[in-house]
Amino acid sequence: AGDIASVAKEVHIADRSAPTSTCEQQPEYDNMWLHSMIDHAQGDGSVVFQDGSSIKADVIMHCTGYLYDFPFLGDDSTITVDDNCVDPLYKHVFPIEVAPDLSFIGLPWKVIPFPLFELQSKWVAGILSGRIKLPTKDEMMEDVKAMYSRRETRGWPKRYTHNFSGGYQFEYDDWLAEQCGHPPIEEWRKLMYAANAKNKAARPERYRDEWDDDDLVAQASEDFKKYL
Repeated sequence: AGDIASVAKEVHIADRSAPTSTCEQQPEYDNMWLHSMIDHAQGDGSVVFQDGSSIKADVIMHCTGYLYDFPFLGDDSTITVDDNCVDPLYKHVFPIEVAPDLSFIGLPWKVIPFPLFELQSKWVAGILSGRIKLPTKDEMMEDVKAMYSRRETRGWPKRYTHNFSGGYQFEYDDWLAEQCGHPPIEEWRKLMYAANAKNKAARPERYRDEWDDDDLVAQASEDFKKYL
């Protein structure tokens, strides 16, 4: 939004998490406002927000994420996608009925992506090579049911099935690492993720350029030396 504001006359952000009455000019910008969600758009280019306020828009840019879709698997696939939940997947990777012949890497979101995807890939490789054994189909299905039960306990909608916010990603990463015989995720990486989330909330437009965790950056740099 900040990049667009540098060349646009006005930028208006509609945020699902903002209260209905929200209409706030953003700090350090004289041409950016935060609003509640859009109620409707009109033929003359007017955009009406949930609080009843409206603006004239030249462009509406949807920043709503993406949907899972696997049309190449055909209608007789053993998996379904309902409300962005890919089901049933053991540990968000293996369709139970055809495991280990088919696997999905990279479905989880709200994560540090590349370390998680690397661990998923190593786990799949270990299973395909025979070094790591999958549980029985019944055991995998019980694990999936337990995951859905936890989701319901949190009050999360089905579309949040692959949402790893709240620290679950590191529990998942460490489980994968243990399966593969690798050490757990580095502590500095976990702390840096938490620090970045806090910084992003405090400096939504500047968090890429300003931070307060130089000690963690130093730890990361020292850790990376072993790969040089």
